Amino acid sequence: MPKFLQNMSRRKREGLILFAMAFPLLALSFLFTYFPLYGWIYAFYNFRPPQTLANSEFVGFYWFQTLINNPIRVQAILRVLRNTFAMSGFGIALSWVPVAFALLLSEIKYVGFKRGVQTLTTLPHYISWVLVFSMAFSLFSHDGMVNGLLMSLGFIDSPIMFLQSDRYVWTTMAMWNLWKGLGWGAIIYIAAISGIDQELYEAARVDGASRFRLARHITLPGILPTYLVLLLLAIANFLNSGFEQYFLFSNPFNLARIEVLDLYVYNISFGGRAFSLGTAVSMLRSVISVIMLFAINFLSKFLRGESII
Repeated sequence: MPKFLQNMSRRKREGLILFAMAFPLLALSFLFTYFPLYGWIYAFYNFRPPQTLANSEFVGFYWFQTLINNPIRVQAILRVLRNTFAMSGFGIALSWVPVAFALLLSEIKYVGFKRGVQTLTTLPHYISWVLVFSMAFSLFSHDGMVNGLLMSLGFIDSPIMFLQSDRYVWTTMAMWNLWKGLGWGAIIYIAAISGIDQELYEAARVDGASRFRLARHITLPGILPTYLVLLLLAIANFLNSGFEQYFLFSNPFNLARIEVLDLYVYNISFGGRAFSLGTAVSMLRSVISVIMLFAINFLSKFLRGESII
């Protein structure tokens, strides 16, 4: 061990060692999270590739004013916000499902079966959205297995446009999200359940409590603080509904209802080549998300007496 570490007190030495261990992660976080914020400068220029930023015209808040003064742009923003709120709203409305799934898993006494179910439900989290869309296309496309099976059984005369229709696109996207994140979302609740004092269960059993009452009066209150923290974080992250899933499942038939804010920024930046406008929209989204995070943190501190950040 170096001499300067030997001369330090034990507490300072441990703190320095822990900081050295965390430094690579902090450096990567700065490199990939905060350093790219330099790109916000494009929102104040009329940037048109291949022209460089130095040769671009400085327009100040022109692109931000365009979002308010242009009726067509305002209508598009409102449509995109409607889709974003719908997708995020479905996610929050279904946030109780991993809690219920974790409760059910905790009641399974056969360890082998319990681990098997948990493993099978967690695996979809590690499957990329590209593979998920490939699977969905194989099953629900015009010539997919589902349409072929229904037509062979005589239930339908012509294929159903599952992926091309925008009628139930919000619901289907929510179901794909739930299927992909159910097992992963339940992990943290299972960990919270394992941290509950077992003496509470023993005392309740002595008093004659059934398994249902144990889950209702001990397990559920024990994981409720964890659920509330994750729920508040999800609300604070309301505008960040994701990109990959909606980019892959989008097509000209359902774009009006599946285009969320992240996908809209991508489309106007790379499809419409309006990089400055896309940067302005993304910048406003980030600022609003930060404001919502601090507002939710204040609400949590006011209602629960605890801060989440």
